[in-house]
Amino acid sequence: MHKFLLLAALAFVGLSAFSQNPTAKYQPGTITAVTRHQNGPSEADDIARYEVSVKVGNTIYVALFTPPDGSNQVEYSAGLERLVSVGTETLTLPSARTGAVEVPILRQETLPSQPNLDLSKAPGQYFTMKMQNLTENLNLSDDQQTKIKPIVEQERGEVGAACFTPTIPKKERIKRWEKIVLASDVKMKPILTAAQWQKLQDLRKEQKQDLKKILEQEKN
Repeated sequence: MHKFLLLAALAFVGLSAFSQNPTAKYQPGTITAVTRHQNGPSEADDIARYEVSVKVGNTIYVALFTPPDGSNQVEYSAGLERLVSVGTETLTLPSARTGAVEVPILRQETLPSQPNLDLSKAPGQYFTMKMQNLTENLNLSDDQQTKIKPIVEQERGEVGAACFTPTIPKKERIKRWEKIVLASDVKMKPILTAAQWQKLQDLRKEQKQDLKKILEQEKN
């Protein structure tokens, strides 16, 4: 549950919106690598394809992504946190262009079991990854990052107490966490441009739905 809360908090900041099959099981995944696919003899040389590696739990899935409409651009990069759905032979990824895209799994690798999340390091991980996600999603300038860091530092401490205290009921922890995040947004508003603030609000609306779906799946 502690790991879920950390990933959910990061997802609330850094996930793009996408349409979901209500029967699909979505879970947090981390993109670890994106490389150009070497087309085989039966594949057209003029079509760009990319191998997107996604770590879900202790498994890395390498999926073949073909940009739509003949584009050579890939919208994924290493380090991004995304909600993904793993099928028998396919992986469903969020897409800013189409909402969601189902891509074939080329291969997969099961990693050695990792120890549980070190809660003593969780606040530091939260701060680092949230700053990274804010910077990437809002294209923050160096000056904006400097001004926002103290706000995220304060949020880190408050979230640590609200989300990683097992004696507090789960729903109450989530409610407190959302309140803390939104309070931080208000503090950041004077630092952001109008366009950045609007983008942040759009992300909040979309990503809150993602979080809701994660919570619903936990009940099943």
